[in-house]
Amino acid sequence: MRIRTLTLSWALLSGATSSYAQAGNLDVLMQQVFPSTEVTYIGYESIEREDIPASADVDRKYLVVDFRFKGSLPSTEKLQAKVHQVCMTMFKDQQLMRSLSDSGYDMVSVAFDRQSQFDCL
Repeated sequence: MRIRTLTLSWALLSGATSSYAQAGNLDVLMQQVFPSTEVTYIGYESIEREDIPASADVDRKYLVVDFRFKGSLPSTEKLQAKVHQVCMTMFKDQQLMRSLSDSGYDMVSVAFDRQSQFDCL
């Protein structure tokens, strides 16, 4: 898994009706991933890199799901396990994955702090 700095621009999800259904499903799903005493789901950000041409062969639009630990960040191994847990929860929801794909998302990333994110690939 690679870490990237969160220095990206904000973009809104397209389509108000589908965005509401998608956002509601995503919020409910992510709030159920971890016990609330350990990690808190903050929300998500839709990121679209305007500086990358639409025809480019790199990730242009992706979703960042954001969590915060109650205490300090755990060890690298435990952190990777948490990322895996989030990614697998999302991947298992075929309707959510189809909706994200249909909305043009190339990737999903997980963040546990404001400095870095982990890609679900």
